[in-house]
Amino acid sequence: MSTVAATTTDVVVTTPVGARRTPLLNLLPVEGAVTWVRRGEGLVGWGEADRLEVSGPDALARAQQWWTDRCARTEVVDPVGVPGSGPVVFASIAFDPTAGNSVFVVPEVVVGRRGGQTWVTTTGDALDRPVFETSGEEADTSIGQLAYADGALDPVTWCGAVARAVARIDAGELDKVVLARDLLVTADHPLDPRRLLLRLAARFPDCWTFSVDGLLGATPELLLRRTGRELSSRVLAGTTSRGAGAEDDRLADALTHSGKDLAEHEYAVASLVATLSPFCATLDVPATPQLLTLPNVRHLATDLRGTQRTDSPAGLLDLVAAVHPTAAVCGTPTPVAAALIAELEGMDRGRYAGPVGWLDAAGDGEFGLALRCAQLTGGDGGAQARLFAGCGIVAGSDPAAELAETQNKLAAFQAALED
Repeated sequence: MSTVAATTTDVVVTTPVGARRTPLLNLLPVEGAVTWVRRGEGLVGWGEADRLEVSGPDALARAQQWWTDRCARTEVVDPVGVPGSGPVVFASIAFDPTAGNSVFVVPEVVVGRRGGQTWVTTTGDALDRPVFETSGEEADTSIGQLAYADGALDPVTWCGAVARAVARIDAGELDKVVLARDLLVTADHPLDPRRLLLRLAARFPDCWTFSVDGLLGATPELLLRRTGRELSSRVLAGTTSRGAGAEDDRLADALTHSGKDLAEHEYAVASLVATLSPFCATLDVPATPQLLTLPNVRHLATDLRGTQRTDSPAGLLDLVAAVHPTAAVCGTPTPVAAALIAELEGMDRGRYAGPVGWLDAAGDGEFGLALRCAQLTGGDGGAQARLFAGCGIVAGSDPAAELAETQNKLAAFQAALED
């Protein structure tokens, strides 16, 4: 299934605006914003010049062709000429692109910042639309009391699902499966996405703060970046909570020496390497992971870098389709893990744990994985959201410990919600 909007030729104009330092996330309207920001740099946009919704076999291949065709019939004025200037599409891809709905949005206005340089890109009739600013105070209005409710599975039932997954692993059916759970929240007043994005970016500056079609969050995991033919990725798997003082150091040391977490991490790295290698002339894979420290948790992290083969015609969406889902969000072997997720989770992930990011007309772009996120459902006058968190299950996983890990991850978004 696919839904395509406009088919006429657009004029896209990028204008440099010097050293403008207004934070990107302070430029957003209440509705229709798309974002990809890290450490104050990235892209934000609003308005909708075009849109594609697609699902089914070869969904991402069709999306790649749609974007290629659209760029071919676009008149572009772009004196900036860096990744993210000129025509840009934001994307939020379903965890299962065959069954789920993936969304691609071409904003009317995009503001970008890279290396201290800022620019504005407008499409079509948006040429004369001004860039506006919203104060942090305006966005940070109270949403009142919050009421939480279990999602698809209550905690006890979810722990039972983890125990069944461990039994299947022990029986030799698979090596790893990632099980997620959802949590429903209703506020007294409508949820302003600007408030959530500003708070997430402030607390997690080293994560990519994203928002596309009501799915927003701050992800620490970069699935794939493409700049020219240079490729990079950050794989995360293996997690521990934070502590105070010496306890924090003890937890970090235990993570780096945990056989269970190191095995979980290796499955994630190996799955990405196996699927990305055929497209690469070179691929540098560090022998051991590093520690990524965030305010609420630590992860084992491996940064991979490669060069796409000159005889490979694959676009970024083609590469995303090839590597997703990795073992970091699905499991090993992938088909067996995906089937077990469908059997045990009891929910439709939608676009949670799917690729999210942006792509420009030159084929450059960045896609993370939609983690530490929530889907604004629009229910109760815009006051409802669905939060997600998951963890990797391997041999030796303890259901209670895995539940605690999901609670730590959910807390990242809950902190952005609370007054």
